[in-house]
Amino acid sequence: MMEALLVLLLVVGAHACGNPSYQPYMTRVVNGIDAKPYSWPWQISLEVDHGSYYSHTCGGSLIDRNWVVTAGHCIQSGRSYRAVLGEYDRDVHEGSEETIYAAKIFVHPQWNPNCLTCGNDIALIKLSKPATLSDKVKPACVPPAGDIFENNYPCYVTGWGRLYTGGPLASKLQQALLPVVDHQTCQQNDWWGGNVKSTMVCAGGYEKSGCNGDSGGPLNCQGTDGSWYAYGVVSFGSAWGCNTLKKPTVFTRVSAFNSWIDLVSKGLNSKKLGQK
Repeated sequence: MMEALLVLLLVVGAHACGNPSYQPYMTRVVNGIDAKPYSWPWQISLEVDHGSYYSHTCGGSLIDRNWVVTAGHCIQSGRSYRAVLGEYDRDVHEGSEETIYAAKIFVHPQWNPNCLTCGNDIALIKLSKPATLSDKVKPACVPPAGDIFENNYPCYVTGWGRLYTGGPLASKLQQALLPVVDHQTCQQNDWWGGNVKSTMVCAGGYEKSGCNGDSGGPLNCQGTDGSWYAYGVVSFGSAWGCNTLKKPTVFTRVSAFNSWIDLVSKGLNSKKLGQK
């Protein structure tokens, strides 16, 4: 009995949230590098159905065996989606991938696709079956409600987005250091001004930064407990392209939506919750 309990505890601990088996590169490089394979095991590739094939459209984060968080602007009504977990190089079949179709998608009911800067750019995807957790697939932690990291806190954006403005999509998962910009700074007129709401978080903008933060993907921040949190969801950036001074990437701040995440995951009124 004790042996079985010990094995269970070891398994649970190995797949605890925000605990990668392969530690990510803690680099000061800011213009993007290939990530260490499977070091961000909650990163998913969100694919959209085109009728005869699916293709990568956005990033996302596994936050539970059954749930993925992504951006509201990644979801189009009437389209079908699936998540690819355990992905690293999208051009190579590596044997670690697991493709799971979306059973239900909940876009935040106050998300307005005609007003990206109005906020609430967040969506939850209920997977059609629980993800198979392994050393290459693990959930990120969800930050506590209201949690805000201090100015210049080192976080990392990850994704398969464009390698530079107008450039090709990355085949291997990319990461880039994006330090947090506090709300007071980001709301200054020569930064993002009133376009940044309190439910958002800015990161980058002080110096050259990578263009590889795919929409819907995470802003990964390591807490004082050593766990990694999906602190933000990539929402929007500068219309002038990547590496624009004082125009950091803007993320939906996940810790502003804990109550909504809890309501959705517990299956309350789907119409009020914005089911698509």
